[in-house]
Amino acid sequence: MAGMTRPPLNRRLAEFGTTIFAEMSALAAGTGAINLGQGFPDTDGPEEVREAAVRALRDGRGNQYPPGPGVPELRTAIADHQRERYGLEYAPDTEVLVTAGATEAIAASLLALVEPGDEVIALEPYYDSYAACVAMAGGTRVPVTLRPHQGAYVLDLDELRAAVTDRTRLILLNTPHNPTGTVLTRAELTAVAELAVERDLLVVTDEVYEHLVFDGAEHVPIASLPGMRERTVTISSAGKTFSFTGWKVGWITASPELTSAVRSAKQFLTYVSSGPFQYAVAEALRLPDAYFDGLRADLAAKRDLLAEGLAKAGFEVYRPSGTYFVTTDIRPLGATDGFAFCRSLPERAGVVAIPNAVFYDDREAGAPFVRFAFCKRVELLEEAVARLRRLA
Repeated sequence: MAGMTRPPLNRRLAEFGTTIFAEMSALAAGTGAINLGQGFPDTDGPEEVREAAVRALRDGRGNQYPPGPGVPELRTAIADHQRERYGLEYAPDTEVLVTAGATEAIAASLLALVEPGDEVIALEPYYDSYAACVAMAGGTRVPVTLRPHQGAYVLDLDELRAAVTDRTRLILLNTPHNPTGTVLTRAELTAVAELAVERDLLVVTDEVYEHLVFDGAEHVPIASLPGMRERTVTISSAGKTFSFTGWKVGWITASPELTSAVRSAKQFLTYVSSGPFQYAVAEALRLPDAYFDGLRADLAAKRDLLAEGLAKAGFEVYRPSGTYFVTTDIRPLGATDGFAFCRSLPERAGVVAIPNAVFYDDREAGAPFVRFAFCKRVELLEEAVARLRRLA
């Protein structure tokens, strides 16, 4: 800009432009392509949960500022969920914090816990906000790359151990993992936990896909492993589990000391949010097991539909054990540049996907991989599969 001696955007965020999700969603809208890029469902969640939000609005619950840590009903429901599902005991008043979605929980955790110069280890490829939040905190991100092996992505524990230095502050985990669909095993998480205890590291763990696991995979919260409860900030949210992503209700569970630290940062971000929706999510967390079982079964069937269609179209497919994303390799189709492939895909096949390279520090490592979302109506996935056959 004329007369300015330095760019408006601070140097920590200079490498981060408009997200790829905004670009690809705009491309879908502009071309009429089926959007399998951004990970949001195309139908709402349970009617009883939506009605709970309407009831809260009408009853005047949450229409004004809710309590800073979150409404008591939701904090209690979160604590009950952690105890009943995983045997983890958290005090609702001091060890649970409600946030504006998991994205704010990640930002508040890193801003609270990371000092300038601290190193943060993250599993690569990673959700794009991780890198931006580490940068805003003044930290240095250190990627440890999940790599394809025998049809799935795996963590190299030796590489993880080698990444830890005297400057490492915390490990940022994500399991079930977006975008690869990997669910870290109990053995893998035990090794991560032992490393964290040995090197006195904190762990921030993004578990928003905790209920979306398939084929007998087990979601194991790392906070449940020996020595980890007092050094772990566990993050989850309602958006992925209940298909109300626009409500932006997330949370952390952690020790009083860690919760207080994260709350100190969070209060200067949104302060509070989602008042009436918090009451609805409290009810959602108490839905019977049949709901969660049905959700998994529905998504597993959609995964299989899309994965098989992608394979027939010529992609190499990494069938996920969790989340609602499928990662593919485009090299069997004669392509190597995921960005170029995804930008041309709407015209070629009428479908939008996301290039995985945006989730890597090493863009070359992610260049030939592309992610598709399957949290859509069956008829939409069937149409997408039919269109993708043009590539074969």
